[in-house]
Amino acid sequence: MLLTRDTLPETIFDIAALDELLCRPSQALIDDLQKVDGDIMILGVAGKMGPTLAGLAKAALPGRRIIGVARFSDPSVKTWLEARGIETISCDLLDEAAIKALPKTQNIVFMAGRKFGAEGDLSLTWAMNAHVPALVAQAFSDSRIVAFSTGCVYPFVPVNGKGADENVAPDPPGEYAQSCVGRERMFEYFSRKFSTPGRLFRLNYAIDMRYGVLHDIATKILQGKAIDVSLGQVNFIWQGDASIQALRCLAHCETPTSPINVSGHEILSVRDLAAKLGARLGREPIIVGSEQPTAWLTDTSQAVKLFGLPIVDTKQLIKWTADWVARAMPSLGKPTKYEVRDGRY
Repeated sequence: MLLTRDTLPETIFDIAALDELLCRPSQALIDDLQKVDGDIMILGVAGKMGPTLAGLAKAALPGRRIIGVARFSDPSVKTWLEARGIETISCDLLDEAAIKALPKTQNIVFMAGRKFGAEGDLSLTWAMNAHVPALVAQAFSDSRIVAFSTGCVYPFVPVNGKGADENVAPDPPGEYAQSCVGRERMFEYFSRKFSTPGRLFRLNYAIDMRYGVLHDIATKILQGKAIDVSLGQVNFIWQGDASIQALRCLAHCETPTSPINVSGHEILSVRDLAAKLGARLGREPIIVGSEQPTAWLTDTSQAVKLFGLPIVDTKQLIKWTADWVARAMPSLGKPTKYEVRDGRY
């Protein structure tokens, strides 16, 4: 079944149903990937979004090799991928020789990186977010490379505007986001050096029922915990939509590589989201703080022009999240920390 607005379920009953929905391709994804020659290798496939992206790629291109590369410290991810016909390779991406030994695949989606706990070992954060990209960019100079980045490379912008567009120069607070600028610069440098086509995929807050901005807010409401609205506006996107757009970028690479913002097209109020979730959960949110005039927000006009609006809208995400959390369904236990304003994760 294809992902369309008309085929979205009322409720996502369990993880199996969630996985099926996340890995459901759109016709536009199939059409774009058919324009792209070669197999697809996903580096850092074992993170929150990697399995979805790999599953989507295989569903859209059942006749092509889809290869997932990671350390696979959790063996269940490897099992999940292989059950769906995705090849797996165990690899430490900090090992230059191991990167060079990987199959020379025409299409690379780079998803490796370090965020959570970044402040605990900043040298490792920089190694993962800047050194590894340099190694990968050199090893796959003849491939197309879509490299995951983050909207956190931008400075805070006024909440009464449209958000930062791709012309805003990166200037973020905190070493995590600075290291993400480093990642982009490595891919940019080697793209220029080797004429490697690519895209820098600046993603703001993917949403899955098990994690994300809405999950964080809904969980706090149910637990009676305060919701700080100091960072009072956000944008986010359904993880399936984000993964579709990342794969579609393979058909829209540029030389040299260039950034593209990906998130929901709306700037949303945290206070308003809490009120809507609270109404569905039958609980009054506890709000603390007051909205500041700036936030980390992106303008996704370029992505909307290229890909159209996300298939899953905010209203649907609120409904699904409230239902999931109310039923005490599984959580990844990984807060997005969307409310952090100093860049320390």
